[in-house]
Amino acid sequence: MDMVSHFRRMARNNLWSNDRVYRAVAALQPGEFEAGRTSFFPSLKATLNHILEVDLYYLDMVEEGGLGRRVLDRFTEFDSVSELAVAQLECNRRLVAFCDGLSEADINRRVPTDRGEACVVAERIGDILSHLFIHQIHHRGQVHAMLSGTSVAPPQLDEFFLDYDLQFRRDEVERLKL
Repeated sequence: MDMVSHFRRMARNNLWSNDRVYRAVAALQPGEFEAGRTSFFPSLKATLNHILEVDLYYLDMVEEGGLGRRVLDRFTEFDSVSELAVAQLECNRRLVAFCDGLSEADINRRVPTDRGEACVVAERIGDILSHLFIHQIHHRGQVHAMLSGTSVAPPQLDEFFLDYDLQFRRDEVERLKL
């Protein structure tokens, strides 16, 4: 598999995984979303907001949107699971669209990344995308663990888009237009 195809599949798997997480989080009892928990961020709410905020930051980099650190400065935390889920889905769709437009040449193309007062560093798009996916997986794993301490069982997330698994999630793939 070439890297362009890999990034396209990763973007779709990311959207699918986030959909599963948000469906679980939407079923929480009142107060569980905001409740203090043991993790890097102190709640499901804080962790999911962080994921979206950083996704938007890295998307701005690869899309060359020019906002840089202002993405972080402008980010307003969501209090509502449903509103956060909509914003994350929009971000996920942007990521899929970006990856669908990638060429092999784009993967090694360098784009400016605003690191605030530290500097602006030219990074490869492929490296930024790899980092974005790892960041998502890392914090989604924390959300998964935190869900274990709630009234909602954590969803199955450790599948990839293998042909065998399609029979078990065809409805999801069709609903999400993946």
